[in-house]
Amino acid sequence: MTAGAFVAATGDGPEPAVPARERAAEVRVAFEGLLQIRRLTNMEADVPEAVPAAWELNQPVRSVALALEAAGIAPSSVDADGRRSATGYRVGPGERPGTARVEWLGPPGGGAAQEEQDTLTECAAALGRVGWTALLYRGPRRRRFLEVEPARTPTTGTATEGDHTHGR
Repeated sequence: MTAGAFVAATGDGPEPAVPARERAAEVRVAFEGLLQIRRLTNMEADVPEAVPAAWELNQPVRSVALALEAAGIAPSSVDADGRRSATGYRVGPGERPGTARVEWLGPPGGGAAQEEQDTLTECAAALGRVGWTALLYRGPRRRRFLEVEPARTPTTGTATEGDHTHGR
């Protein structure tokens, strides 16, 4: 494992400096730790692992990035000059507090725009399985993105089941 604290890939950093197999092990350990936090802090929920913990609600970008990386979805990355060097998800802050925004980005001419609806739908499904609601929108230049927020649970008033991806 790498020295220092684990950092989930948001898609705005360089490609991981460790081999893919080692990175996958780091992600697996981090995500299992997150699920354990959920089990310990969400004991009133029917399925504690399906409800984001308070830590996640305060850091949705990190939590959403970890969930996507744990689902095996590739993050984007940037080179030393800040240019996109790999196609994948990018997680940033949402427009509202407690939310995150997921985009599908890649190098110019790399085809990310053509892949975004299918891949963002895959991202939304992965996030839905771990307690996040992801709504699909169209933004400037008709590029799609997800707005992600914690799913409402029966204990907070609304069901979490169903299709959470809506096109606009």
